[in-house]
Amino acid sequence: MGEKAFMKRLRRAGYPTLAIGLLGLTSLVYAQPAGRPAPTIHEAIDEGKLVILGGNTRPEASAQNDRGIVSDDFPIDHMLLQLKRSPEREAALVQYIDQLHDPQSPNFHKWLSPDQFAEQYGVAKEDLDTVTTWLKSHGFTIDGMTPSGLKIDFSGTAGLVRSAYHTEIHNLEVNGEQHFANMSDPKIPAALEPAVVGIVSLHNFFPKPLLVHKTKTNPALTETPAGTYPLVPGDIATIYNFNPAFAAGFSGQGQSIMVVEDTNQYSGTDDWTVFRKTFGLARAYPHGTLTLANPSYTGGITCGTPSTGKGQSTGVNSDDGEAAIDVQWATAAAPNASIVSAACADTTAFGGLIALENVLTGKTSVPLPSVVSISYGESEAQNGAAANASYNSTYQNAVALGVSIFVSSGDEGAASAGTRDGITVSGFMSTPYNVSVGGNDFGWLPDSVPAGTYWSATNSSTYSSALSYIQEIPWNDTCAGGVLATYLGLTPLNVCKTYPSSDFSPGTAGSGGPSACATGAPSVSGVVSGTCKGYSKPAWQAGLYGNPSDGVRDTPDVSLFASNGWWGSYFLICFSDPTAGSGGVPCTDPVVDWSGWGGTSVSAPIMAGIQALVNQYSGSRWGNPNVTYYSLANAEYGITGAGTAACNSNTVAKTGNSCVFYDLTQGDIDVNCTANRNGTKYDCYLPAGYTTGVLSTSDSVDQPAYLTNAGWDFSSGIGSVNVWNLLKAWP
Repeated sequence: MGEKAFMKRLRRAGYPTLAIGLLGLTSLVYAQPAGRPAPTIHEAIDEGKLVILGGNTRPEASAQNDRGIVSDDFPIDHMLLQLKRSPEREAALVQYIDQLHDPQSPNFHKWLSPDQFAEQYGVAKEDLDTVTTWLKSHGFTIDGMTPSGLKIDFSGTAGLVRSAYHTEIHNLEVNGEQHFANMSDPKIPAALEPAVVGIVSLHNFFPKPLLVHKTKTNPALTETPAGTYPLVPGDIATIYNFNPAFAAGFSGQGQSIMVVEDTNQYSGTDDWTVFRKTFGLARAYPHGTLTLANPSYTGGITCGTPSTGKGQSTGVNSDDGEAAIDVQWATAAAPNASIVSAACADTTAFGGLIALENVLTGKTSVPLPSVVSISYGESEAQNGAAANASYNSTYQNAVALGVSIFVSSGDEGAASAGTRDGITVSGFMSTPYNVSVGGNDFGWLPDSVPAGTYWSATNSSTYSSALSYIQEIPWNDTCAGGVLATYLGLTPLNVCKTYPSSDFSPGTAGSGGPSACATGAPSVSGVVSGTCKGYSKPAWQAGLYGNPSDGVRDTPDVSLFASNGWWGSYFLICFSDPTAGSGGVPCTDPVVDWSGWGGTSVSAPIMAGIQALVNQYSGSRWGNPNVTYYSLANAEYGITGAGTAACNSNTVAKTGNSCVFYDLTQGDIDVNCTANRNGTKYDCYLPAGYTTGVLSTSDSVDQPAYLTNAGWDFSSGIGSVNVWNLLKAWP
């Protein structure tokens, strides 16, 4: 489709030019910034004039958990200092990214090279010299930095941190685990503030891999015996209509999907190879490859070998189940693509962030990927202001190079910080520069639809049995979910009272919600409060039917199946790690006994694989594909929502339909709240202006409630995807 036709369709769907995510400057030719960046530090450094870098203390850094200050010589290696470009350069970058995604702009798809990005949108050399000189003056060692200068890798001791940043590092004991963290927000000389965002983190609390082991505890399945239907690649290919794309030759050739990790693969490439062979991918799609990398380069951020867990092999730790899921389900979605598992050791920063930063420089042995999948997360309020800014900056870099970033929305419903701390979303996925991928379940069993409607009584030669698209609901394992309550003939309150808590996974559900603490400082650490603010709503999201006029970035964007078996289905992987508690089992017959998992950690690499097919089909990279996803959704649903009924997940024709997205309208991601860390019930009610579900004053089911509705919603975003129709509709 030509650019004029694309814009015509957007206008016909009710989208003015502004609303495809641009700044209304489509008729202007954007000139690249002239010359090198100008310095922003203009005052002499005065150690007596300090500013607080607010919002950078973990909630666990409390008197209750404090086990005393660490010694002055306690080493803290490879901290990351996040710098910032001048306001003028930042505005220019935002404008240029908008124009990269505007078909009417002369800069449409004029992706930058890594060197161009570093040169045009980096930090002024004078500022970089000033900051590094200041670090060295306090005794720190500079280990490396990105070519743009936006991240500095430096090492030192707790004593040096206290001297330079005016915060103490203490030992902590949290739930029986040993940690260290800063006990107050860092401070820096005020003169440095124009160029410094802050230290990405000063602790060793690492982000959560967003995977959940298969469950057998759903009371509905206990009372109403039903077969289970674990998913293999052929099932997903049928349910989401990959097969016509594969048959037409679009299976990922020429595309690369990078998954970022903080662990190496347990078996090297062996488990991935068994997965592909067992499910017929190796024979049908022989060009798929897996590359294992610890991406580094001289002078860059240090990429250490990931730490080794007890009983595990070199460079492998307890996140290796996540790493196996990511590479296997990415190849399931794009079986002829090149999959790259890029892993670096966690320092005080997530190893996956280090791996991504290094690859985006174009200076490692890993080629620039087409698509990136990230299956880890941490709430905005706990992640901290500096870390949130760091992820936002890295994703900006990626989309300017044409790389698309897909991130799991989370597995905690509306409470990504935990059910005791109210409504939060993950800072890994709430930026305007990534696609947030939510999680669904299948709705046929709770609707009492016969299994034979959707599943064959026998498996194919590659173990698949799905017959068509299957109606979907949001994934929700908690006692607060409305679908389960209706199925059992109870209210959510009575479900929570009737069944033992061991039957449920408190707070386990696909995540979504508004960005609320991307910037600012909470008055209660880890809780949306104080001066917290969310990212502003991107123009491409505004106006989609169902999306609230809340002024902030809302998530998720799209959603795919992510259940861990709550209604009988979950994902199978080949994961042979025998370490106790890993969830690994031998990859031998019968296949149904293989390791089973769910979580948005699976939906994200599948959606990344779908985008790889889009890139191949269209012959182009797409940077931030949300601009197009939302325009297509607007065309399908219409500005009044009149088009939503035709693609309702429950009633749509399960084969042969023309829907790009399936609209989920049944279910919710309500979760049961619990007492907060101070022993009193935290207010889990929604902010004014948001749709609420059934709320209870009972401590056991006080619910942050996001319901589904026609069009976009916090439970499932735009909805799930018909892959072949998405490719055919892509401009």
